[in-house]
Formats: sequence, structure tokens, C-alpha cells
Amino acid sequence: MSTAFELEIDSRDDLGTGHSRRLRRQGKVPAVLYGGGKAPASVALDHMKLLHQMENEAFYTSILTLNMGKEAQAVVIKDVQHHPSKRRILHVDFQRILEDEKITLIVPIHYSGQETAIGVKEQGGEVAILVSDAEVSCLPKDLPEFLEVDISELELNQRMGFSDISAPEGVEILALSHDQDHSIVTINPPRKEEEDDIPELEADTIGGEEEPSETTEDKPDESSSEETKD
Repeated sequence: MSTAFELEIDSRDDLGTGHSRRLRRQGKVPAVLYGGGKAPASVALDHMKLLHQMENEAFYTSILTLNMGKEAQAVVIKDVQHHPSKRRILHVDFQRILEDEKITLIVPIHYSGQETAIGVKEQGGEVAILVSDAEVSCLPKDLPEFLEVDISELELNQRMGFSDISAPEGVEILALSHDQDHSIVTINPPRKEEEDDIPELEADTIGGEEEPSETTEDKPDESSSEETKD
């Protein structure tokens, strides 16, 4: 079961862009709560408290508890709108959940054994992670914080796909139900140094030393020429 997170929310009746801007100036985040067989509800929550909880990766794949007074609602986070340049949350979508109703959510994939993989340690290859998360479907009680993949036995030029993930009981990886067993990680051969990076010797270089283009003996004595002119 995922880590427990709780947030305090307030209902909001005023809608529209202007109201949302006023909320943000007050340090609040406008949000919407939907699903669970109920009508959508507009709510607001504290920006700093939300931002602090979002620093934990597990926040995005956990069952969250939203408290409004004495009423508590279990939800998952479905969408977050970030400010394009500032560390600010603009809007959040929460989905209500029911214990006996499956939910779909994107969870991260954690790869272990990268440094000890056969293809790396014994064959000098490099790990290439192609997919960093997967969409899963499960009951709320079975929701994992992440999926773990051990690549310690992976050899050079070998790959692993979604079918190689050992999902917890009750968790379905949706890519497999759509016959999309794409590669998620592979070990590639080491990159070779480009020979073009080695500078060529200059054409007038002899024996590792540059051939002087003109010696001091070849130069005319300017002082003697001036004396002759005088």
C-alpha cells in the first residue's frame, strides 16, 4: 500500500480565471475533485503545504486523503499544472476513489543492478533506460508506489520489456493488455572514440618539429640597408 498523505481543502463557489488568480495571490491552489459517482466539486488548498508534499515521489502514486472539516475523501492525483518558469502549482485535478473500483495511474519504474549488470561490469557496456514509468490498473489497496526491475543479469545487447516487470499481485500493466511489449531498458556497446578527433600533423612538420619558414640569417639587415641609403 502506498504512503499516506493528507491535505486540508476548502470548498469554493466562485469560478473563473479572475477568482483563480485571486486564490493564487492568497497562497492557495485552485483544484477540482471528480469521480466516485459524485458531481465534480471545486476546491482550494494551501500552496506551500501542497508543494512540500509533492517533493516526495510517492505523492503521485499514493492514495491521498483530502479533509474538508470533519469529512474525509480518498483520492488520487490525476493532473497537475505547473507554472512554466516558476516553482508554482497552478491547478490540480483529484479523482475520488472507491475501494471496489479499479483505478488507472502512471507509476515510476525503479531500475536496480545497473552497476553490477553483466553487460556493464564484465562486458563494458552502457545501460540505456528507454522507459521511466508505466501505466497500471488495480484496486486502490493494490496500488504500488513504483515498479522495480532488476537488470543485474542483463548482458550486452540484451533488452528487457514490459513483460519482464514482476508486477505485484492484482496490478495490471496496461501496455501488455494492448500488446505493446516495448523495450524498457537495454545495454549498449561502449561508444568508440572518433578517429576524426585526433588532429593530423601539419604538412610542414618534420620530425615532430615545425620547419622554420624563415631564419634570421635569411632576413636582410635593415640597419645596414639604412646606412647604405645614407
